[in-house]
Amino acid sequence: GLVLGVYSSEKDDGAAQFTSAGDAFDRLVSGKLRELLSLCGPPLKKGKTRIFHGLHQDFPSVVVVGLGKKNAGVNDQENWNEGKENIRAAVAVGCRQIQDLEIPCVEVDPCGDAQSAAEGAVLGLHEYNELKQKKKPIVTPQLHGSAESEAWQKGVTYAEGQNLARYLMEAPANYITPIKFAEHIEQKLRSFSNVKVHIRPESWITTEQMGAFLSVAKGSTEPPIFLEIHYLGAANTNDSPLVFVGKGVTFDSGGISLKPSSGMDAMRADMGGAATICSAIVTAAALNLPLNIIGLAPLCENMPSGKANKPGDVVRAKNGKTIQVDNTDAEGRLLLADALCYAHNFNARAIVNAATLTGAMDVALGSAATGVFTNSSWLWTHLYEASILTGDRVWRMPLFEHYTKQVTDCPLADVSNIGKYSRAGGACTAAAFLKEFVTASHWAHLDIAGVMSNKDEVPYLRKGMAGRPTRTLVEFAARLSQDSHN
Repeated sequence: GLVLGVYSSEKDDGAAQFTSAGDAFDRLVSGKLRELLSLCGPPLKKGKTRIFHGLHQDFPSVVVVGLGKKNAGVNDQENWNEGKENIRAAVAVGCRQIQDLEIPCVEVDPCGDAQSAAEGAVLGLHEYNELKQKKKPIVTPQLHGSAESEAWQKGVTYAEGQNLARYLMEAPANYITPIKFAEHIEQKLRSFSNVKVHIRPESWITTEQMGAFLSVAKGSTEPPIFLEIHYLGAANTNDSPLVFVGKGVTFDSGGISLKPSSGMDAMRADMGGAATICSAIVTAAALNLPLNIIGLAPLCENMPSGKANKPGDVVRAKNGKTIQVDNTDAEGRLLLADALCYAHNFNARAIVNAATLTGAMDVALGSAATGVFTNSSWLWTHLYEASILTGDRVWRMPLFEHYTKQVTDCPLADVSNIGKYSRAGGACTAAAFLKEFVTASHWAHLDIAGVMSNKDEVPYLRKGMAGRPTRTLVEFAARLSQDSHN
């Protein structure tokens, strides 16, 4: 199969404006493609397709997709590069049509941006069907022509990184337990000589005095794991690393503060923070990015049992602060508190944590963007600029003292794990809680609860767990590595 792009006509006469690959193919078939398109009715709208069969022996099926305006660039209202997003969406829909025809291979028009085209193809075709007997046919997308092969390969690598996060988040919690998560990441990184993976057991976690993390893990029969990854990509292995921290709750029942049963199955993806940061490091290693990255993922289940945290219990974090656990379903911040304390051991250039932390984040922004709380404008600018390119957007949220007071005004301990006004500003009080365990001057907390899954909002992702914002984390790391070069 072949997927070709066509731009919206600037004029009303509706003559199709092909990409250069489309033009070349049209010449190859003596103008038949243009002729057939004009006979098919009005010009193709953005994201819409037409299929033609029997035009050329090498490509029995050709899908033409609408790319929207030719010179679409950065849209300041939307905070993304519209041209790149249009390509991702159009290529994804074209590739899926080839898949529906059960054609095993598809060549893709680079559409003027081969990286975006590759991302659209590889993200658009991904589906979790590991456990089904009847699977969709596997389709291998390839670049049509050879002019942009390096950019194409980069796009494939970015998309495969996000697909790894989607795979981990979608898999059932009895398949991705803390130890299996860690082993899966270790296996992905095995071939890289500049990566070390440490799978730390419960005894190590105890020695490190991570009392907050252990208090969550003790409710489950699955033992906790602290996954620590060292990627040494910089020329000087002693350069200050970027430290990624990810919440790794492989199943979240809510504990004693039990969640409603409706939709609880989706809580197999409550380790989305760990999935995205680990996948970003796998991708950075595959791209051979010239910087050092450390990944930290506290992994456990949050279950109700005779050993589980009880509302009102007080636990002690690694830095000595005591925490009153007023709601056992606000458990992610307990894991992160200890992991963030530990992250300060590495003289980090920046600490970035990601977590499906609060339902309040989903209420605030929905699935449009990841909420970012940060104490560093430098860090924010890098994340924001990266997200414009990837189309996987971020939005800055407040870290006001106003919210800190609501978690430090606590009857029994130094801090409470929920704000004293309960639901008000829930994403903000959660971030204020984390800030109590951070002394680094460049720290960002990404609340990814709202972007955890996709219904139909991102057209190049199928329904299911989204693996967002893996590509933005990779692009951010790439920008940071260029920063250190300059």
